[in-house]
Amino acid sequence: MFDRHFLEHFDWWLFLSVLLLMVIGFVNLNSGSAATGYPFQWKQLQWYIAGSALMLSLVIFFDYRLLAVYSVHIYLIMVFMLILIVFLGKTVGGSQRWLSLGFINIQPSELAKLATVIVVSSYFYHDDKPQYGLMDLWRPALLMLVPIFLIYQQPDLGTAIFLVFIFASLVYMARLKWTSFLLLLGSAIAAFPLVWEFLKPYQRNRIMEYLFPGKDPLGAGYHILQSKIAIGSGQILGKGYMKGSQAHLNFLPEVHTDFAFSIWAEEWGWVGAVFLIGIFFLMLYRGFLIASQSRERFGAFLAFGITAMFLWQIVINIGMVMGLMPVVGIPLPLISYGGSSVFITLMGVGLLLNVRLRRFMFQKGTKTR
Repeated sequence: MFDRHFLEHFDWWLFLSVLLLMVIGFVNLNSGSAATGYPFQWKQLQWYIAGSALMLSLVIFFDYRLLAVYSVHIYLIMVFMLILIVFLGKTVGGSQRWLSLGFINIQPSELAKLATVIVVSSYFYHDDKPQYGLMDLWRPALLMLVPIFLIYQQPDLGTAIFLVFIFASLVYMARLKWTSFLLLLGSAIAAFPLVWEFLKPYQRNRIMEYLFPGKDPLGAGYHILQSKIAIGSGQILGKGYMKGSQAHLNFLPEVHTDFAFSIWAEEWGWVGAVFLIGIFFLMLYRGFLIASQSRERFGAFLAFGITAMFLWQIVINIGMVMGLMPVVGIPLPLISYGGSSVFITLMGVGLLLNVRLRRFMFQKGTKTR
């Protein structure tokens, strides 16, 4: 595989965007670490290196079509790990989301994001229809309800909703009938009062603060208020590297995870924020281009689903820290601190590069749509 064709067809623009995001992530965490007093950036660097090695290994030595063959096994492993959380999960910050392997903690809900893309893509690959109605979706929807329920119980409402977004994106790719879409949307709106009853008090507070900004500035709305102050105070060119007052004076919480974009915008201003979003745009553009150019149905679904996964993470995280969405704890790809998130993101990129390279190996007669 590693020959002139590899160098010729390798997506260097996608690879460059990922490298730039890792550089920005390290620089940003270095500032955030100075604010928190813990060297997050060095652990993140180790994950960047290990994840990059895994990414390139997936590109060179792995055929992504094997994922469709073993999708059932991937699904069962995902569910098994989520069930293990119930009995052996490590509780941090009031949520039981991590499995401790001694030398490292892993977050199965992060693994579930990529597993969902693989499993649902495999389903639509094997169940080839020109269009889908609601009755055609009960099997994959039922499959997804299991991990969604287990993740919600951790509790992790944000990731549970995120899996719904991934599923909906792949349903869009599969072509849902408009009548079915409108019926589904109406049902979701009608079901909101019922869903509200199952939410925990802190989850309701986050939604209320989103709907009524400033209602509780010292309580549920404190984090978002400080985040908006940080982003706004950066103005055009920012306050300068390591000079973000909101983060370094401990007004802004979780600067290494949920609010990583806030400290970046405060220190680098509007110009830095637009530059970062531009790199994300390049990454997403290359991903959707790979999906559109795939000559094989599973590859098209896989690439689209992975790129949609990145898209929703970016939109939700940046929207969250700007007060445009409720706070749900979705990491910003390669910018937020976290080994599980870094590994899943780089594995996803590796699979995108894999689909891109192997499309040149397929003849036009391969099963496509």
